[in-house]
Amino acid sequence: MTTERFDELIAAGASADVSGWDFSWLDGRASEERPPWGYARRLGERLRSASASVDIQTGGGEVLSEATVFPPTAVATESWPPNIARATELLHPRGVVVVADPDEPPLPFSDDAFDLVTSRHPATIWWDEIVRVLRPGGTYFGQHVGPASGFELIEFFLGPQSAARRRRHPDDEVAAATAAGLDVVDVQTATLRIEIHDIAAVVYLLRKLIWWVPGFTVEKYLDRLLDLHTLITDGGPFVTHSTRHLIDARARG
Repeated sequence: MTTERFDELIAAGASADVSGWDFSWLDGRASEERPPWGYARRLGERLRSASASVDIQTGGGEVLSEATVFPPTAVATESWPPNIARATELLHPRGVVVVADPDEPPLPFSDDAFDLVTSRHPATIWWDEIVRVLRPGGTYFGQHVGPASGFELIEFFLGPQSAARRRRHPDDEVAAATAAGLDVVDVQTATLRIEIHDIAAVVYLLRKLIWWVPGFTVEKYLDRLLDLHTLITDGGPFVTHSTRHLIDARARG
């Protein structure tokens, strides 16, 4: 590959729209295995039988909008303005109210407001608040990002991150949920292969997943981007892995 081709790929990744939570721009550039449990389908089943639901940190509402039926009261929260706009566009026509929320406690709802609280890949998890807004016997159903997701790529740019590898461990989250007042009835885990086929995908991912390499800019990491471009060009896709866990829990009472 020539330097010109490298520059073209960098420009493509740097100019791509990273608003919302739709990763279709990566089609043909990167791929990720999906968890075996089918979260979107199972979420739809839970929504069908709920009377009042809230989806916390809904992103652009893309996953929630796949549901075919919503309960009479259906709410979603989101903090990032571009995602709020996208979620509103997708969900308001379906009767789901989108609430701007800073992802910090307290949730802007009364006690015992919902019989179903859901979240897919929340950046922060405030278990006490989840329990507070759940009715006794209500359900929390979420798919979370697990420990050391994408760390092969993250450590390529940042070096070893051994102290961070324990973060988001499902055992720790189950313990925190239990302490807050939930009975965890099911936990499933998965390790999933990610293949990255060009450097444009890397730039896109690091612009979108801003917590992977905090403060990432093309200019700051240009040398490492060129190194990684050379590795991919000479050796094929860069392989990293994500981890996911599914938590199904019930509020006591």
